[in-house]
Amino acid sequence: MSAKNLDNKGRFRSRTVGFRVSPEEDRQINIAVSLSGLTKQDYIVKRLMCKDIVVQGNPRVYKALKNQLAAVLNELSRIENGAEVDEELLETINLITVTLDGMKQES
Repeated sequence: MSAKNLDNKGRFRSRTVGFRVSPEEDRQINIAVSLSGLTKQDYIVKRLMCKDIVVQGNPRVYKALKNQLAAVLNELSRIENGAEVDEELLETINLITVTLDGMKQES
């Protein structure tokens, strides 16, 4: 039997919440989760409860930042002059900027 899943206040997490998202929404959620350094469960619970997401710089977060910056560069290189930049790419760039700015203020 697996270990009990407790929240940060020691309460047993016995309820399951599920919902459907589009592939694009899933991709954006996964990007935000990877940049936060949290588990997907902790990230979603904090967002739903309107709590701040505090990113702690660690190797996993730095790797996620590096990978997302590479993906953004690849996408920007693909876009032709005068072409529209899609909203998802702008959201990813904004999230990376906020994450890096928060980490800069931390040090």
